[in-house]
Amino acid sequence: MDSNRKTVTTQLMLAVGTAVIGSLQFGYNTGVINAPQTIIESFYNETWFNRYSEYIPASSLTTLWALSVAIFSVGGIFGSFSVGLFVNRLGRRNSMLIVNVLAFIAATLMGFSKLAASWEMLIIGRLVVGVYSGLSTGFVPMYIGEIAPTSLRGALGTLHQLGIVIGILMAQVFGIDNIMGTPSMWPFLLGFIFIPALIQCTLLPFCPESPRFLLINQNEENKAKSVLKKLRGTDDVSADIQEMKEESRQMMREKKVTILELFRSPLYRQPLLIAVMLQLSQQLSGINAVFYYSTSIFKKAGVTQPVYATIGAGVVNTLFTVVSLFVVERAGRRSLHLLGLLGMAVSAFCMTVSMALTDRFPGVSYISIMAIFIFVAFFEIGPGPIPWFIVAELFSQGPRPSAIAVAGFSNWTANFIIGMGFQYVEQLTGPYVFIIFTILLLMFLVFTYFKVPETKGRTFDEISAGFRSAREKYSPDQLNVLGADSQL
Repeated sequence: MDSNRKTVTTQLMLAVGTAVIGSLQFGYNTGVINAPQTIIESFYNETWFNRYSEYIPASSLTTLWALSVAIFSVGGIFGSFSVGLFVNRLGRRNSMLIVNVLAFIAATLMGFSKLAASWEMLIIGRLVVGVYSGLSTGFVPMYIGEIAPTSLRGALGTLHQLGIVIGILMAQVFGIDNIMGTPSMWPFLLGFIFIPALIQCTLLPFCPESPRFLLINQNEENKAKSVLKKLRGTDDVSADIQEMKEESRQMMREKKVTILELFRSPLYRQPLLIAVMLQLSQQLSGINAVFYYSTSIFKKAGVTQPVYATIGAGVVNTLFTVVSLFVVERAGRRSLHLLGLLGMAVSAFCMTVSMALTDRFPGVSYISIMAIFIFVAFFEIGPGPIPWFIVAELFSQGPRPSAIAVAGFSNWTANFIIGMGFQYVEQLTGPYVFIIFTILLLMFLVFTYFKVPETKGRTFDEISAGFRSAREKYSPDQLNVLGADSQL
């Protein structure tokens, strides 16, 4: 490989950094609703009283707040399913540019909701920014992966996850009561997303379109070469062009697989099951219960300054994401995922015990803080970044877009279930709510141990060979459902 391909050029870092603003927006909107929960609930109460001359019933307030949290995931479901509608028509860069319209709309709705005395505006704004975030989780990794040199693709690709956790940490810091977590400032906290969207819109015109999109989708080889020369900092881009042409020929040979065909074919059953289960292990681990409700969790655990404990969890989250950048390419995906699930299960059990004993032993609250910190750390070691790596590796070019769509749908749906249902389950189970996550984590641990293959250092053909024995179990008619050239 030409050593020039390892060069990190200014143009490359500008493009990657600008794209990751979309990841930061996703993380920010995941964490922003956490710290000001009590203040926004008071706004709901006051608005309800001004309209109906009575305060909102406690059960209705719980439902309204759960909806405010979970509607973000509903938008994410729609957004993740719509990625292909944009990127194949408009290109990767232009798609990121255009969908910032949704960020501007959401910022306006949420930022002016208090002035308009309308909690409906806030909830609709959360829905719109959820659609934006669902689209961004498809656009950003795709764009970075297509502009990065092969030798840097893994390292630069993990910046998507780093952008997410930095966004979460920003939301937690901005949400403290002496910055924007106040009765007068919380609309600015929610409307802050206007600023990153504006910055991204300003920078994107200076970023190149994906050379793979230009060559494979638009058949514009000269433009692709010109872009590559700027990204690589060299005039010799023949190896990149040859690789893209080979990918283009492969796409022509291999039939694209629809979502329905993906479910119908026995060839894809096992890798699809693994892809979905890994996404569920990420979301049903309980991590978003911590991000969405950590302030209230710390408060119930007896922590006197729960907002600062939440920020501490965000710092741990960010630090261990940086650690994972260096570890994920050295250790196996499967082994790291197993380690992460086991560590989270032990931490969740410790959380349960400490929260159950807080009333009798107030000092135990510090164990709750440490357990949550360790819980978050193990998430970033395994279940945080790894499911996205493996889903892309389990499928070849033909079924990969549909598989990623199904995986994204599973991820956002589980996210919605946690966001909508956690408060109700917590009311029923009290301090024992994390026992449920402990059981789920152990179930995913067993599944990963017996079913998930190691993909580190293996080519797509080598990975698919592990599933290819399934062909012998089915008749030729079943195998021809997707055409003679279909393969894993």
